[in-house]
Amino acid sequence: MEERKITDTQIQSFHQYLIREEKSRATVEKYLRDVRAFDMYAGEQIISKEVVMAWKKELQIKEYAVRSINSMLASLNSLLDYLGWSDCKVKSIKQQRQIYCAEEKELSRAEYMRLLKAAENKPQLQLVMKTICGTGIRVSELKFFTVENVKQGEVTVNCKAKSRTVLIPGKLRKLLLDYSRKEKIHSGVIFINRNGEPLNRSCIWAQMKSLCEEAGVNPGKVFPHNLRKLFARTFYGIEKDIAKLADILGHSSIDTTRIYIMTTGTEHRRIIERLGLVV
Repeated sequence: MEERKITDTQIQSFHQYLIREEKSRATVEKYLRDVRAFDMYAGEQIISKEVVMAWKKELQIKEYAVRSINSMLASLNSLLDYLGWSDCKVKSIKQQRQIYCAEEKELSRAEYMRLLKAAENKPQLQLVMKTICGTGIRVSELKFFTVENVKQGEVTVNCKAKSRTVLIPGKLRKLLLDYSRKEKIHSGVIFINRNGEPLNRSCIWAQMKSLCEEAGVNPGKVFPHNLRKLFARTFYGIEKDIAKLADILGHSSIDTTRIYIMTTGTEHRRIIERLGLVV
């Protein structure tokens, strides 16, 4: 039997495999980060199911969130399949579906408004936040917002080997076109850095974090993806159509969309109390 040890060559080959599978850059980076974390844990050990199970146990001891552990195991299992070591794969941790989210992680509408106000002297950042929150796009999809597409009132985005059309609200369309004219951006991507390249995730993340103190918002809930979730909760609060929302967000599974529209424990408790069944 071959001596199973993960090598840098295998990881690089797995990297190229993920690219060929058309995984998004963020997904590829996450898979590689998780695989390297396991490789560091395994050290010189021969890779076996027992070693993978021990890593799983180690993550639990370190009190990683169940969702995080399962995500890391999924990354590793993908590598094991690729290497033909499927017998080493382990099962994810079973978890009852969560029906509400932690309040300290949910960005409220009021907090979003305070962030916008704090960004008044940073017009690009302010408009980036309005674009994400006003359409529900992923931050990686900002690059598809070109002058040409915005003029048409809709943007076709390609992400995770899927294509969908994003409609731009009239007010947002006007703001985007006004901004592009002011910045003398006559064609191509609207949100660019000083080098003319599309803004990247880390740049937007860092700029949003810089607003927290002035806006009085917990930094732990200020990041681009929470703007997408705020869009999802607001849309569902009006339409109550989870299937349509899944299509708008580009989700393959409605189960993913359910995570986006969870209310806080406070709101969940308020709903239960309104039932009036305890007298």
